[in-house]
Amino acid sequence: MSGTPGPKNMMKDKHFVDHHRTALIDRVSQVEPLLDRLLDRGIITQNAYSEVRANRTNQKKMRELFDGPLKACGPKGKDIFLDILMDLEPFLIIDLKGE
Repeated sequence: MSGTPGPKNMMKDKHFVDHHRTALIDRVSQVEPLLDRLLDRGIITQNAYSEVRANRTNQKKMRELFDGPLKACGPKGKDIFLDILMDLEPFLIIDLKGE
């Protein structure tokens, strides 16, 4: 192991969130509460919040979230995103971690 600390949620040089991007886009149902918490934690801006919410379907909202704010927030932001998902959709995350 190298001396640099690695984030706990990394899988084969990709963050857990990126590794499971497609499954998260398809399966996250609590998108609005997720957005509320991301805004509260400062992971997304009010502008990004409004843009993501403007999408019609949960899949489109999640895609927009991945393509914008999550791409920009780095591993720490993705860790917070994952923590929020663990609270909102624990069975989904447990299922993905078990794959």
